[in-house]
Amino acid sequence: MRMPGGWLAALALVAMAATTAAAADDESDALGARDREELLGYARDTWRSVAEMAEGTPLPVDGLRHLPNGKWQPSPKTTPTDIGAYLWCVLAAERLGILDAGEAHRRLDRTLRGLERGQRLHGFYFDAIDPRTGEGLTKSPYTGEPIPGILSSVDSAWLATGLTVVRNAYPALRGRADELLRPMDFGFFYVSFDPADPRRHPGLIRGPYRVAARNFGGFHQLINTEQRIISYLAIARGQAPAEHYYRVERTLKLGEMKQSQEPQGLWRNYMGIRVFEGHYTYRGKRIVPSWGGSMFEALMPTLFVPEEKWAPRSWGVNHRLYVRVHIEHGLEEAGYGYWGFSPACDPAGGYRTYGVEGLGSDPLGYTSHDVDPHVPAAARPKGRSANGVVTPHASFLALRFAPSEAMANLRKLRERFPVYGDHGFLDSVNVSKGVVADRVLMLDQGMILAAIANALADDAMRRAFVDEPTERILRPMMAPEEFTAGPNPAEAHPPVGGAASSGAKAGR
Repeated sequence: MRMPGGWLAALALVAMAATTAAAADDESDALGARDREELLGYARDTWRSVAEMAEGTPLPVDGLRHLPNGKWQPSPKTTPTDIGAYLWCVLAAERLGILDAGEAHRRLDRTLRGLERGQRLHGFYFDAIDPRTGEGLTKSPYTGEPIPGILSSVDSAWLATGLTVVRNAYPALRGRADELLRPMDFGFFYVSFDPADPRRHPGLIRGPYRVAARNFGGFHQLINTEQRIISYLAIARGQAPAEHYYRVERTLKLGEMKQSQEPQGLWRNYMGIRVFEGHYTYRGKRIVPSWGGSMFEALMPTLFVPEEKWAPRSWGVNHRLYVRVHIEHGLEEAGYGYWGFSPACDPAGGYRTYGVEGLGSDPLGYTSHDVDPHVPAAARPKGRSANGVVTPHASFLALRFAPSEAMANLRKLRERFPVYGDHGFLDSVNVSKGVVADRVLMLDQGMILAAIANALADDAMRRAFVDEPTERILRPMMAPEEFTAGPNPAEAHPPVGGAASSGAKAGR
């Protein structure tokens, strides 16, 4: 596979960014003895909830609900993401000394056996799974209503991530993990690029496959979302070409669909592809946005891929600015006194998408508080909300990029609200009213444990996911890129305008 600009160019860019990489290392080293002790305590309690989600069924369940009588009620369903998260949680617990090697192997063996017996189509598992059998659910276990059969590309990718971690970290289980991974060909979701018909053939990964209708959802268009883990897996495994990485939009195209802000930026070429390096400007910072402005969209892939080190002039700039805006929004703009916003269980019931509106392309916008999602952002009341909702897992995702602020935020949440217990952090807290969610979710607990294992156990998750072939393919592909993200709009590249703006609207 041809690499963009060759190894020499890629390595030269990495060398030029030595200061940035050193700063990243300095930030991870900013954790003191008290921080490390607290993180290990968080890990032990979080693992308790994860272990309980894997009791009684071959496959782990989606979450636990804390009942008024003090007991924890397991969910009657699971998903491919939940299973993948459990797999990497077992490794995290072992690397942190919570489990011994024998117990870790026993747990992984049981989960792999559950997957081996599970129902698959085109090599993938259904999006809603019965944790007792591994079969796709056809009716809701809550309402009894029919569930359409769906194969989710992003959920499948997080399961593949967990299996890859097992494959690389446990030689005795490598063959079985490979047997489960081999049929999962993400080329099934990939649509190759055709310059004669770029709308129908844009070189992108598609959304969920609807089994009954035999069709797919839309394309994954934005790079700064959790869905880029699919691209990394597909490219590393030879199921999509490396150029696909540069076919994904940095910001949505002008004029193609509504978005929350008109992007500014300039055009650059990578691997022979013309890329619009766009950004939004928010609170004095130029940032490549996500879809909804949430923390997990931007940072979940960093648990496994060292983006800020491999791509110091793109992700190395953007991730820290993204976290900084979350901090400023919570502490200054909204004035909650707390920060960190990401999809989670709503303290008022149900599941909601939380984020910082200014970081999202969605014109309706994820918000840091409960709102009617059908009300456009422009029509919503401004200023501090009476329903600000903070999600603890967001602080753990930010731990690498703002360690002291993340630890301080978690301490404040624990001291002020009943959000922490022997099962770790509950999923969210309404910091305006002091109401906490009554649940923990496997995905969110999985992000917490993965972040702690990276912080305390020498990047355990990244080392397990990234083997030598993966780094050899992905690193030089990513290294040359330079986002137009930065801290000061006055230093921005000239905005797109006139004829260039027409070019942006016309696409590539």
